[in-house]
Amino acid sequence: MKKFITFITAIAILFTMVISVSAEETPVRLGGLKGATTMSLVKLLDDNEAGKASQKYDFTMAISPDELTPLFIKGEMDIIAVPTNLASVLYNKLEGNANLLAISATGVLYVVEKGEDNIESLKDLKGKTVYATGKGATPEMAMRYLLSKEGLSLDEDIDMVWLSEPTEAVAKLNAQEKGIALLPQPFVTVAQKNVEGLNIAISLDEEWKRLSEGSMLTTACVVARKDFVQNSPEKVELFLKDFTSSVEFVNSDTDNSSKLIEKYGIIKAPIAKIAIPYCNICAITGNDMKKAASGYLEALYELKPASIGGALPLDDFYYGAE
Repeated sequence: MKKFITFITAIAILFTMVISVSAEETPVRLGGLKGATTMSLVKLLDDNEAGKASQKYDFTMAISPDELTPLFIKGEMDIIAVPTNLASVLYNKLEGNANLLAISATGVLYVVEKGEDNIESLKDLKGKTVYATGKGATPEMAMRYLLSKEGLSLDEDIDMVWLSEPTEAVAKLNAQEKGIALLPQPFVTVAQKNVEGLNIAISLDEEWKRLSEGSMLTTACVVARKDFVQNSPEKVELFLKDFTSSVEFVNSDTDNSSKLIEKYGIIKAPIAKIAIPYCNICAITGNDMKKAASGYLEALYELKPASIGGALPLDDFYYGAE
């Protein structure tokens, strides 16, 4: 009888060990968008593939946020890299079940022009046609806010032509002698390679710094489900370690990071190398993150509450901030 009990005890211990190891090896389900949000992650992805990351990741890259948000809402994604205003929308939609972990990019939006010599400020866009992508998202909200600061209305003073993809804007500019577009990096650099005479006229990041009161144009972020943060705090800390290291690598070694950006299907390496300095990729966390993001979300809330989910997030939204 004693031997039988010893055997059962041994099986129970072994079963517990298997469950423990299995839990430790469960990958973090990570998502990102094809663009600057995933450019910040490429070293993490490469280390993950080589077994050198701090933990395992199961990564999904999407073209549109609409592909990631349903998975996040259903609990099928743990962490996603998306526009910052969308993180606030998710916080409100999930009744607080979302944590902003870090800002991953500040200003990636630029007004570009072909043959329009007099575009030097937002005021110069009055009466002009501007091709753009991102209706209802950061590009539209940022433009509305900045134009309002200059006494202009996006609806009344500018003919904004909203397109589904940046490639459509590039095609429009290519077919015309003159034209203006609002594009994000790295697609600005792609456009400059394809449209002769295309120049950067205005950085929305610089305009935001000039016209806002201390906030930043926090274009992209990484956001986690709060239940994941609470159940796996060690995995969150490991992710932030890997994420920060990835951002540092991308910004400091453009030769090799641009090769990884091509490897993971974002854009070609030569274009990535040129675009990286204009993408303002970063890893802002804690109190600095809260200050930057809260001011940005407040500006959007004043303009259009629905753009951030109808209400400003509470303090518990900001992971690691006091």
